[in-house]
Amino acid sequence: MDMDALRGKLLEAVLPHVAFDGWSHKALRTAAADLGIDEAQARNAFPGGPGELIEAFSAQTDRRMLAELEKRDLAGMRVRDRITAGVRVRLELLAQHREAVGRGLSFLALPVNAPLAAKCLYRSVDAIWRAAGDTSTDYNFYTKRLLLSGVYSSTVLFWLNDRSVERAGTWAFLDRRIENALRLGGTFGKSVGKLLDLPDRIIAGGFGRKARRHWRQAAP
Repeated sequence: MDMDALRGKLLEAVLPHVAFDGWSHKALRTAAADLGIDEAQARNAFPGGPGELIEAFSAQTDRRMLAELEKRDLAGMRVRDRITAGVRVRLELLAQHREAVGRGLSFLALPVNAPLAAKCLYRSVDAIWRAAGDTSTDYNFYTKRLLLSGVYSSTVLFWLNDRSVERAGTWAFLDRRIENALRLGGTFGKSVGKLLDLPDRIIAGGFGRKARRHWRQAAP
């Protein structure tokens, strides 16, 4: 079995145990035992431990989301509807793993895991925007992803506690958040653009130069 296949099997096997053991070495050991895989081999597949498991789960969900979105006529939708579809499809794919998602958020909330949390969130919202056809390369590239990060994060938290029929409450919440982001995006994006377009000499200490470099290097 090659490494990618091994990682995939272990990831699927670990998910049922996350509800009881969290994203932990214990959950990975139990998954390995279920599959009849040596514990050392399992650790070698995920040398980064729980954090690497969560990152793999997030990346797998992103791939499945993109595959599902390819089946839909996104080109015939408004941009806001494409973004809404991306968030909704991702959450629908996670529906059977709500407990694992909640446990993952608790793990990522620890200060030491902040870089991993940011990396996973960025990749997800970037994937949604690219699926929606975004080709921006200026400041809009970053403002779009920053705003969608807020929309997605707040919607996930609402979704985790939503007990409405067919998650109707979540989808209504998502629509409101998208609407708010669109209103904010116009003003925020223009303000950032004006700031970064200012000549360096106008901004004391070369802040303009540093700001441009920061925004361009923001993506992992």
